[in-house]
Order: sequence, then structure tokens, then C-alpha cells
Amino acid sequence: MLVKDLLEKQKTTFSFEFFPPNKDAIADRLLETISNLMPLSPSYVSVTYGAGGTTRSRTHDLIVRIKEQTDITVVSHLTCVGSTRSEIHTILEKYQQAGIRNILALRGDPPKDLTDFVEPADGFAYAADLVAYIKKHFPEMCVGVAGFPEGHPGTPNRLQELDYLKQKVDAGADYIVTQLFFDNRDYYDYCERCEFAGIKVPNIAGIMPVSTKSGLIRIAELAGGARIPARLLRAVERAGDNEYIEKVGTHWATEQVRDLIDNGVRGIQFFTLNSSQATLNIYNSLGVKNSRQLR
Repeated sequence: MLVKDLLEKQKTTFSFEFFPPNKDAIADRLLETISNLMPLSPSYVSVTYGAGGTTRSRTHDLIVRIKEQTDITVVSHLTCVGSTRSEIHTILEKYQQAGIRNILALRGDPPKDLTDFVEPADGFAYAADLVAYIKKHFPEMCVGVAGFPEGHPGTPNRLQELDYLKQKVDAGADYIVTQLFFDNRDYYDYCERCEFAGIKVPNIAGIMPVSTKSGLIRIAELAGGARIPARLLRAVERAGDNEYIEKVGTHWATEQVRDLIDNGVRGIQFFTLNSSQATLNIYNSLGVKNSRQLR
């Protein structure tokens, strides 16, 4: 199914994000992780794309394996930075042939080791350009884009940031998936600002539970400087070792999810970091066996 159809049919969608393994041997373990989460009845799963398309082939292979080995709807991330229009068109044709009809369209970041990176002359300058291209040449595809409740690290001007988001929606984006956040107030304020800016498509909330102190630091770095609430920092410091930090992270994320559901969120996406345990713990803490009980 198309994600936009799932969003219309289900009061709240629940999805899981994975990243492609960097070794073939790990791929089988990841499929096992995905299988462990399938009893939770997610609306769909998504697979990320490395900086500059560095995991392009592995993303495609994993997407196809999930589609062939499960009956779950699957979304492929697609970044355009560093790619020509011809390259992007070829990728989209391959997905179309494989029956993949859901794309999360992103500009992406160039590989960190390329200090002299130059965007191809016939490439895409912005994610909005990629969205428009997909909708023009592959109109049957459903396209999602990224949103940033705490602001995009490359756009200090928060008003301009919403202008860019609206450009993606006006280009044809069907829904938005937000970057992770730890304080639901940031998400609610962001949604109000989206509404004020005329952005009407669903905003899916991105949730990532903390499991280790070092992981909390990495999360902040990955999110481009995510705001870590003082209450969460104090709780992590009190917990001490990782066993108890994981419990703190599960509790914090569980309360976020509970509050989001109570306030009618259109969708929640769990950033799994390719592990099933944290997501399973959240569901257990909520006292539910699968997503259908949450909708």
C-alpha cells in the first residue's frame, strides 16, 4: 500500500526505520530483527540511505528482500546530493520494476571524506526539486519528506526553514517524517507553525529511545544538535550503567508515545538502530501486543 493511503485509513500509523548493514553477514541478522518486530503489526517499515548514496546498493537489496520475504509495506529513503538526474531516474525505475512505490525524498549530506565536494551541474539542488521530479516522472509513487521540530542545522532562520518545508509539500510531498526529538512540546509547537504556514499534510513523529550514555551523545550528533531536556540528562546520570540507562530511555520514550497518541498524532516512527529490543520494550511498557491496539 501507499503510505498516504495508510495515513487516511488508520487513526495513527506506527512504523520502524532500519539502516542497511555494511556487511552481508549482518544482513541476515537484520532480517531476523525485522521478523521479531513484525508481530507488532507496524503500518510500514523504512530503510535509510547513506551520505552521498554510499549505501545505495545495500539499501535497494534490503528493500527488495523485505518486500519479497514479508507482506509489510516498505519505504526507501532516497538522497539526491551528488547524484545526476539520470542516476536518480535509473534508481527510481529499478524501484518501480521491483514494485516499490513509497519513497522518502531527501537532499542528504555529501560523504564526510569529500572536502572538495561539488554538486553535479545536472543534479538536484534541493529536496523539493527531487520531490517534483518524482511526481512528474513517477506520479504513482507516494513521497515523504523530512521535517525538523527543533530546526534544521543548516537553516538557522526558523521562518525560512518552514518556507523550505512548504516548498517540498507544494512540490507534491504526501507526508512528513520528523527528525527525532525528546520533548513533545517541541513537536506540538512545530506542528502549529506548520499549520500557520499552510502545511496540511500529516506530520509523523520520530522517536528514538536512549539505551546508553554514549548513544545519547551520538543521537545528539546525528540529529544535528538535538535538544536533550535537563530531566532526561539527570535521569541518565542517576542511572549510572547502561542496563539502567536503557530502562530510563524506554520509560522516557514510552511516555512520549503515550502522550502523542493521547493528543491525536497522525503517525509515530521508531528509529530502531537495527535493534528490536528497545521498540519491543516500549510496546511492553504500554501494555500492548501490537500496533492495532494503539490505533
